[in-house]
Amino acid sequence: MRATLTVLAMAGLAACGAPQTGGPAEAGWNTLDGEAPLVIAHRGASGLRPEHSLPAFELALRQGADVLEPDLQMSADGVLIVRHDPYLSTSTDIADRPEFAGRSVERFGREDWWVADFTAAELQTLRTRQVMEDRSDAHDGISPVLTFGDFLDFVSAEQAECGCTIAIEPEVKLPAEYTALGLDPLPALLAALEARGLDRADAPVVVQSFDAPFLMRLNEASEVRLAMLYSGEPGADASGLSLEEIARFADAVGPYKGVLMNPDGSSTGYLEAAHALGLEVHTWTVRDDREPLTGETVEDELRALYGLGVDGVFTDFPETAVRVRAEMAGQ
Repeated sequence: MRATLTVLAMAGLAACGAPQTGGPAEAGWNTLDGEAPLVIAHRGASGLRPEHSLPAFELALRQGADVLEPDLQMSADGVLIVRHDPYLSTSTDIADRPEFAGRSVERFGREDWWVADFTAAELQTLRTRQVMEDRSDAHDGISPVLTFGDFLDFVSAEQAECGCTIAIEPEVKLPAEYTALGLDPLPALLAALEARGLDRADAPVVVQSFDAPFLMRLNEASEVRLAMLYSGEPGADASGLSLEEIARFADAVGPYKGVLMNPDGSSTGYLEAAHALGLEVHTWTVRDDREPLTGETVEDELRALYGLGVDGVFTDFPETAVRVRAEMAGQ
C-alpha cells in the first residue's frame, strides 16, 4: 500500500524539529489516516511574494508549510517550467523586455507571450511579478523564472540544511495541449523525478493534474502518487469520471472547496465518498484576502475545512493555515 503524503510530510517536520499538530487524540482529525491535515503552499507563499519565485517557496517553509506546490508548463526545448499560466505577460516582466518585443502571438483569443515559444534559457532571464493587482508588488522584478530542475535543486538544498524531508505536489498543466505541440511533459517529469530518486510510491511527492488521461498514462509508467484535480459538480471530474473510476489510477482527489462544502459549512458528501474509496482529499484554494466560502473570516473557512476532514488545504498564506490548525489542536 502506498505511503500517504501526510505521514511523509509530518515525519519530515519531526526531523526538522518543527512543532506538529495533534492527531485524533488531541484534535479529533477526520482525515483519511487520522493525522493532522497538510498545509500546502499554493505556488509558494504567493499571497506575499510573486508566485513560483524562490522567495515565495522560502517564505512558505519559514511559515511552516508542509508541502510546496509548483505548477509546470513546457518550454520550446522540452524543459518543465515552474509557471501557472501558459502565457507570460501577467507573471513576468516580458512586456518590458525589448529583445522579446516581436514574439507575442495570438492563441486562444489572447495576444501574449507563451511559455511554449521560448527556450528554458530565455525563460530563466525573465523576472517574476505578482499576478494580483490588489497584492503588494514590492518584490516584483527580482527573482528569475524557475525550471522544475531549479525548484528541485532548491528543495534538495533546503533538505540538506534542515536535515528533513520536504514534500512537493507538482501540478502538470495542459499536458494534452503540450503533447499536441510535440512537447509531451511525461518523459520530462519522469526523468526529473528519477534523477533525484523520487520516482517511487513512498516518495514525498504527489503529481496533480486536471487531465485524467495524462494521470492514467503516468500511473502505468510510474509508482509515484497521483491526484486528480476537480472543479465541477460533485460526482464526476471534468472528464466525466466517477470517484470509483478515479480511485483506480489515483491516490487522491483535489476538488475545489465548494465541491466539499455548502455555504453553511455542511458537507456535500463528496469528502466522505472519497475517503470511503481510500482517496485523500486536497482542496483548493484558501486565501486570506478573498471572501471565505463559509463563515465571516478565512479562519472560519479553515476551521470548517479542517473540521470536515480534508487531508490537505492549498493556501496562498501558509502562516494563517498553520496557526488555525495549531489552535484546533490545542497548541
